[in-house]
Order: sequence, then C-alpha cells, then structure tokens
Amino acid sequence: MSVIAFEEIINSSSSLSSQSEKPYSFTALLIHGLLGCRDDFVDFANSLVSSLSTDWRIVAVDLRNHGSSVDREGLSPPHDTANAARDLANLVKSLDWAWPDVVIGHSVGGKVALQYASSCAQGDYGDSAEVPKQLWILDSVPGKIDNYEVVDKVLHTLQTLPSPIRSQEWLVDHMNNLGFSKFLSEWISNSLKKSGEHMEFSFDIDGVIQFFESARDSDYWWLLEEPPKGLEIAIVRTESQVTWDQDVVERLESLASREHDESRGKVSVHVVPRSGHWIYKDEPEALLEIMTPRIVSLVQPNSKLVGTLY
Repeated sequence: MSVIAFEEIINSSSSLSSQSEKPYSFTALLIHGLLGCRDDFVDFANSLVSSLSTDWRIVAVDLRNHGSSVDREGLSPPHDTANAARDLANLVKSLDWAWPDVVIGHSVGGKVALQYASSCAQGDYGDSAEVPKQLWILDSVPGKIDNYEVVDKVLHTLQTLPSPIRSQEWLVDHMNNLGFSKFLSEWISNSLKKSGEHMEFSFDIDGVIQFFESARDSDYWWLLEEPPKGLEIAIVRTESQVTWDQDVVERLESLASREHDESRGKVSVHVVPRSGHWIYKDEPEALLEIMTPRIVSLVQPNSKLVGTLY
C-alpha cells in the first residue's frame, strides 16, 4: 500500500521520549490546497497544537502529486478527489493509527476533507473507519465552481513553461509579464526546488491539473444537508464576493441555522474579516480564536465557544 508523505506535529510540552509510545490521544489531519504542500501549514500547525492540550497531535500531509508525495510510487491514477481522500485512509490504516478526530482542509484540500468524511460514512474504507467529529473547511466552496478562470490560466501557464527553469527570480518576472500578481508569482516560485544546475517544481503539474478538475466539479452540498450523526462541518470563509456568491452564503446560513436534530450532524459557518484566501497566513490569530475552542470542546464539552458564526 502506497503512503503519502506526512509530518507529525506534537505540542512542545509533550515528550516523545516519555514512557508512553503515544503521548497523544487525539489527532487532527491537515490538508493543504492546490500547488501547496505540508510546509505551508507549519507555522499555523505549531500555533494550533500549542493552543490545545498535550493530548493532541497534528498530522500535516502532502497530497498526491504535491510536495514529497510526488516521488512516492504506487499513487496510481486517476488523480481525483476520491483517490486523494483514499490516500488519507490508506495512511491511517498502513500505520495502524486511530482514525482522526478532526480533519482540516484549505481550498481544494477542503474538498478532499469532505470526500474523506463522506467515504468514511459510506463504508468505502472498511468497517473500521470512523467519521471525524469535526471537519474544518477553510475558504472552500462545497459545491461545483464555475469562476476559476484565474486558476485555469495559472495551471495552463505552468504546464507550458519553457524548460528548464533558471531561477525563482526568472519565474516571478515571467509570470509578472504575463499579468499575474507579484504575490501569486512569488507564492508559486516558492514551490521551486534545486535540481542540478536548474530548478524544478515540487509538484507534478499534469497530476495537479487532473486533481483540480475533479475538485472543481465535485459537489458536497448533499453532505452539508445531511451530515452524518456526530459530525460538525465548520465552514470558515472570507468576505470575498468573488469566491462566495450571495446565493452560496445564504444557503450556508440556512443550513447553519436549522433546528438541531439528534439524527444528523450539524453545520457551522464562520467569517474571518479582512482576510485573503490564505486565511491561516493572513489572519492566523483570528482563525485560532475560532478553531481552538471548538476543537477543545470535543474533549472538554463545557468550554466556551467563540467566533463569528451564523
């Protein structure tokens, strides 16, 4: 069984050298977005795990065709959302871990998180699989997306770049000249790594395109309408009217404001003002203020919940 690359992040107060082989009782999986890798989340993951008790660990993964998972053999096509989610289940099973309590996904990583939870609930990963208690979907619309022209343009540009790439500076200048913002160009250039005398990306662009097309066309509104019992799906969004159409916002508000029903899970919606798409980088403290109390409440039910929600 092929396993994607990952990194365990444990509260610094925990001791891996303690007599216990497992100095944690609860796990949160952290899933990056398109063209990213687990390193993107390092600062936020350390802050989050430090805000929790020593019973928690965070496992940050590299999705197939991203980061250190690019070189992993056996991650066969199709490179779609379903197989990206199954990679998470294979990681858990291959290392004989307990099933994660919390799954956090940013951008298209949020689509992977939703697919993972639905597959757990439907028994796709076997009878032992357990549905997470919480999903955190960071700035990811749960339905099909039509307004991704910029992403399509970025992916086409990356697929048709002249080879080899000489340097990060060259790539930034090249993308600026094509009309991309300096921020976006620099962010993509951070995915370059040294290969001999030249640079190469830490992702496989053809596999990434297949994955993006699958995530773009995936629709998980049905899961929000009928979440499995015991699951909270927490949507954290920005105020961007480009990403979040009014119809989508109103539909989320309606789901979050439904009367509690013991037979199903629940949806909550949280807004991070003034943030761009990369919430965990733009407004990490605001995001922690929303997430930490709700994650803590899984093991301390009387903890106070805060955050902007509907």
